[in-house]
Amino acid sequence: MKYALPICAVAALLAAAPVVAADEPAKAEAPAWTVTSNIGLTNAYFFRGLNYTRERPAVQGGFDITHSSGFYAGVWASNVDTDSIPNSNAEIDVYGGYARPIGPITADVGVLQFLFPGSKMPTGSDFGTGDSRGASVNTTELYLSLTWEMLNLKYSHAVTDYFGVQNTQNSGYFEGNVNYEFLPSWTLNLHSGYQNVKNAGDLSFIDYRFGVTKAFEGGWQVSAAGIAVDEKTKGFLTDYGCLRNTNGGVCEPYVDLHYQVMVKRVF
Repeated sequence: MKYALPICAVAALLAAAPVVAADEPAKAEAPAWTVTSNIGLTNAYFFRGLNYTRERPAVQGGFDITHSSGFYAGVWASNVDTDSIPNSNAEIDVYGGYARPIGPITADVGVLQFLFPGSKMPTGSDFGTGDSRGASVNTTELYLSLTWEMLNLKYSHAVTDYFGVQNTQNSGYFEGNVNYEFLPSWTLNLHSGYQNVKNAGDLSFIDYRFGVTKAFEGGWQVSAAGIAVDEKTKGFLTDYGCLRNTNGGVCEPYVDLHYQVMVKRVF
């Protein structure tokens, strides 16, 4: 319980307070531009339930620049496996947007470009949608995110074909996230997302993620999470595996539950 100071005590404190000179210089304003960077090491890289490194480690990192007005831009990169992204060993994401509070809610709108240098879908692969004809896996998405305290809702809309699958422009990804600090420096991370693959409903799927993050001094973070995909709607993942992981014509089975551990530092 908090207690109010007696009036006489308040008066004494005011009397003892130092007088600020009229010509004392004003405090320096916060810089208009802020630059941060991050680097991380993880046992495997997952994106919307897809394992982009096929259970192999990944080194990831990026840079972000933010203006006090709310505009921001950044770049992020990770290694990937050619068994997941054909003919490419790297993913580079370039993004930019604008974020601002609207009452208690923070709204964030922007554009994200996924780049996979050298990547082309193998000719003849169709995922049930027709010949891809060696299409690029590069994908462009627009997104809108709304955050209120520990809750976040986000929608991402593909303005190109979805990761090389032909005739899938206007595919959308809906996601909900909860980041709850249940103890000082300990955060519970919950996620669920639905990927709608346009013109190929049987390829749409739902993914889940549940984990915890521990923050340390100096910008260090350690996290662990489990990742799962709805077994009734993972045709896209199964076909993805069939295309790139065959043994005597038999598709490699997709493991229903994965795990990820990561060490990350933000500068």
